[in-house]
Amino acid sequence: MDKTGFSSFALGAATLAALERKGFEEPTTIQALTIPKLLAPGPDLIARARTGTGKTAAFGIPLAERLSGPSDHIRALVLVPTRELALQVTGELISLRGADHPRVAAVYGGASMGEQLRRLKFGVDIVVGTPGRILDHLGRGSLDVSKIEFLILDEADEMLDMGFIEDIEAILEKCAPERRVVLFSATMPSGIVRIAKRRFGAYETIEDFSEAVATELAEQVWLEVRESDKLEALCRIMDVEEDFYGIVFTSTRIEADRISKSLEERGYDAEPLHGEITQDKRERVLAKFRERRVRVLVATDVAARGIDIEKLSHVVNWSLPHDPDAYLHRVGRTGRAGNAGTALTFVTPEEYRKLFRFKQAAGAKFRKAPVPAVNDVLAAKRKRISGRIIARAEGFIADKDGLADDQAGVAPPPPASPATGPAPARTRTPRSRKSDPAAVAALWRGLADELLERLDPRDVVAAALFEAFGADIDPAKYREIEDVSVDAAATARLFIGLGRRDKATPRDLADLIRRVSGLPDRLVGGVEIYENFSFVNVPFDAAERVISEARRSGGMPPVRLATPRGGGADDRGGGRPQRAPFRRNGPPGKWSKDRKG
Repeated sequence: MDKTGFSSFALGAATLAALERKGFEEPTTIQALTIPKLLAPGPDLIARARTGTGKTAAFGIPLAERLSGPSDHIRALVLVPTRELALQVTGELISLRGADHPRVAAVYGGASMGEQLRRLKFGVDIVVGTPGRILDHLGRGSLDVSKIEFLILDEADEMLDMGFIEDIEAILEKCAPERRVVLFSATMPSGIVRIAKRRFGAYETIEDFSEAVATELAEQVWLEVRESDKLEALCRIMDVEEDFYGIVFTSTRIEADRISKSLEERGYDAEPLHGEITQDKRERVLAKFRERRVRVLVATDVAARGIDIEKLSHVVNWSLPHDPDAYLHRVGRTGRAGNAGTALTFVTPEEYRKLFRFKQAAGAKFRKAPVPAVNDVLAAKRKRISGRIIARAEGFIADKDGLADDQAGVAPPPPASPATGPAPARTRTPRSRKSDPAAVAALWRGLADELLERLDPRDVVAAALFEAFGADIDPAKYREIEDVSVDAAATARLFIGLGRRDKATPRDLADLIRRVSGLPDRLVGGVEIYENFSFVNVPFDAAERVISEARRSGGMPPVRLATPRGGGADDRGGGRPQRAPFRRNGPPGKWSKDRKG
């Protein structure tokens, strides 16, 4: 790292080594703005930065540096809106530390309370959790935040949207008065400003005005497949494309090795790239990839950091990454330097809800596409083969010696076999000084004349094509892909801030959704009504429209994508009131906030 990198922040050797392992080279804008301030004493901070700008490392690096020594109490608390984000932040903080400290634990609803109690009792330096479960632990006495040095509020605008502000204020009451608050938010709604004025001391605002990761040139496509069908789907995509050259992103080293090996077994030039590969082998693999001797790189996010390869045709997400930041950076690897590219994401039925979060965070429209059918793959291959043969024949007709000039010293291709797959490309051998191009051409023409004298021309051409490409254009090479029922799987679950205390009924909820989005009642299902809130299912493609229209409409209760159990607003710790209830006011379907409730 040079002086413009992370070493300019005067970080310790252990922290710099951790960043080196992760492949971090240059800080992002929000990191450059935030890290120096958090490494030194100072006021509370409000940092505004969009998703995909490296916010977790912006506070994680200073925490790893400043809390690296042993302690007998909790030194930092990180509040996040969802279970998924709690796990993501925890993993990132652990990867940023230089040794065994700081010790990090995640607490969230839906997980074993006993295991969390044991972990907290064992000793923790940083706790990452959702507000509801943090309050549960505070109420039990299993969590003491009276001596913390840092309180981090991540995705603060999302927590405000989800009704967590009352919980956050209750947590602030329990924190050490001299703690330093750092609030990260993609937007700056008035509710955040109010809580800062009420609860913060002197505070400083920093904003990242840098452009988002460029993804506008990348066509973003998602395909619904079952886990067991991903390899078959990937092979079909690679075969239907004329010149596939891309990176397949995986979550783990084991997965990267397995996928690359499976691709090699099916005849594709693929190499894995992950953290367990030596630097020497890494350089060899990347050199082969840049030279296009390898067309597929199967890589983990950490191993792919720092790779700058232009003109990738595809980036493939084997599965959705853990967070939108990683998705944006993956997608940004194609469509670089003015070149268009395609970002493909495999999505299983279990990941539909997660996909919706990524769609919102990226601010880009996903286009759903089917897995290419076998007949379409074979048709694409036939078209490419036909084009190559026609081009060769036209060149030969135009210059009768052209074949000799181009093919002198080239042996006829060996036949293909079903066992070995398509015949390998013909290799050019060194031309002898005595080579006679015309004589070589005469050999090929002579062979053609001999075959045509004995057989029908159509049969000769068909047999020659089969010898060269028979194993490549073979329907038996592909297997069936199990159909994923869209009607059963492609639904999103919505959280609505109305419940029994508001006298809400299933009809009220259906009317509300129809009024803001025009969605027919028959498409609203899975209604569950609780004391303070409710859940409903709507078609996946309509969920975003329902949420955006609800936000634009005045006097509406909150409507958002539901978090899996225990991860967010449905983690209410026994049904505590989270907000003033919404009361019916006026005609059916019209709701207004009763601040006295």
